[in-house]
Amino acid sequence: MSEKHVAKYPPMGWNSWDCYGASVCEEELLGNAKYMAENLKEFGWEYVVCDIQWSEPTADSCWYHKFAELNMDEYSRLIPAENRFPSSKGGQGFKPIADQIHDMGLKFGIHIMRGIPRQAVHRNTKILGTDKTARDIAHPASICVWNTDMYGVDASQEGAQEYYDSIFELYAQWGVDYVKVDDLARVDVGPDAPGAGFSEITLIKNAIEKCGRPMVLSLSPGPARVDQKDFLLENANMWRMTDDFWDKWELLYGMFERAEAWQGIGCKDHWPDCDMLPLGHIGVRTTPDRHDDRMTNFTQDEQKLLMTLWCIFRSPLMFGGELRDNDPFTLSLLTNKKLLEMHRDGRKARQISRKKDIVTWMSKTKEGKKYLAVFNLNDEVKETKLKFENYGFDKDEKVKCTEIWSGREGSLENGDKIALNPHGCMCFEIEA
Repeated sequence: MSEKHVAKYPPMGWNSWDCYGASVCEEELLGNAKYMAENLKEFGWEYVVCDIQWSEPTADSCWYHKFAELNMDEYSRLIPAENRFPSSKGGQGFKPIADQIHDMGLKFGIHIMRGIPRQAVHRNTKILGTDKTARDIAHPASICVWNTDMYGVDASQEGAQEYYDSIFELYAQWGVDYVKVDDLARVDVGPDAPGAGFSEITLIKNAIEKCGRPMVLSLSPGPARVDQKDFLLENANMWRMTDDFWDKWELLYGMFERAEAWQGIGCKDHWPDCDMLPLGHIGVRTTPDRHDDRMTNFTQDEQKLLMTLWCIFRSPLMFGGELRDNDPFTLSLLTNKKLLEMHRDGRKARQISRKKDIVTWMSKTKEGKKYLAVFNLNDEVKETKLKFENYGFDKDEKVKCTEIWSGREGSLENGDKIALNPHGCMCFEIEA
């Protein structure tokens, strides 16, 4: 990537998708940014990300409008819809919003679809930096099956790199710090798969390196393939392990298998991504009639379990709820210092055991502190016995610890039994 350690730790922030779908507006972006600056910044939360369709004036939910008219400049580059982002008038783009977010001590991100707008191809508009046009570089057979906005870009064509260079030059001028590129992570992206995904990721990586501004590159949606990890580690800062993750227990249950498959791969600047945190007030405008407006369907135990897995695994943390509507419990999930220290400083996270839906993970810091998380994926209360031989402890040892969620301090011994609520967990910080 263009700067060493652009994502030294897994990025943490807020993304507009889970509450506003494709329809977020300027006031909502800035309102959530202000909340983050006042309540979460000190805990490491820093990115404010505007998700999909920000160039569409008519966007109103998660439901896409087929072949919608998008705001676009003369060089085939999408620009913000002025009715939703009034400060973008006069060709200013997202710069006024980014400036305000930067003034709060935060960072600004946007979502884009891979490719070039269909309307640019149909109108055969210009591309900055070349005499080639949108039609010259389009790959009309390379389309997204769930969104009609774009054609793929044919990386073999002259002008293809110049197009991507031009859009990232624009994002650098706006002050963008993070770009989530969609319709990429679950296609074949390895060096032996020269399809649209592979070629466009390469073009995007090159464009970021040229644009003069450090940017986190996040690839969506998943599931990305573990056998393509080397390519992903070389070319992206984040990549999705899963399709869109919502507040359904079966999806959270399935994340344990995905986390085990990707364990040991995340490292500085390169993070397998469990997807967003659908917590707090979500679904505000995810459907046109707003019938999905709700507080998360996850129980409090499930929310703690989710946060514990994401943090011990060291997934990026992108909160999806309307921050300004956080209740005290939701805020406590995002401000638990010991949990976030585990997320920031834990290393070599791995699944130790899984038996009858009792799952154990461990990680450790450079200084020797250890974290032990025990999860109950069963629908009933379960009791489990701690086995020190599995954790690298001496059988006769007594270890001092703090249970991260309750804050209780004490000690653990081999053979201790702990009772776990249905879909619940305990997570212990164990002194070095």
